[in-house]
Amino acid sequence: MMKKLSLLLVLLLLLGCNKSDDNNNCNFLLNVGVNLTVNINLPQFSQLQFANNPVRVEGQGNEGLILIRGIGDNILAWDGADPNHSPGPCSALQLNGIDAECGCDDGNIYNLVTGQIVSQTNQPCTLKPYRVESLGNNTFLVTN
Repeated sequence: MMKKLSLLLVLLLLLGCNKSDDNNNCNFLLNVGVNLTVNINLPQFSQLQFANNPVRVEGQGNEGLILIRGIGDNILAWDGADPNHSPGPCSALQLNGIDAECGCDDGNIYNLVTGQIVSQTNQPCTLKPYRVESLGNNTFLVTN
């Protein structure tokens, strides 16, 4: 009886494991450490005082960071690389209003407010988000 129970338990574990993962094709971006303090009173970040004005910060993340003011006082931070491409000359996203466009042949376009792809529905990955914490006095900490 114990052998049958053990066999049943092993079968349940094996059948319960699923190899498919919604994120299994989203492995192009490296887990790069990000630690950036942003004061939107400074000239390089002053566009973030108004909604829908993205700012690109080089030297952070995979291909820089893209920051945009969301609803209210929220700042959103995304990696500046296309998550559906391996790193290369065309994978850096270019800002176009509230969208970010990939320079590769497929021309992926992402919405910077939601992080969702808007141009291709067959691409599995959304923009890679980073945490943004308000420190007060129009200062924010971006980390991963």
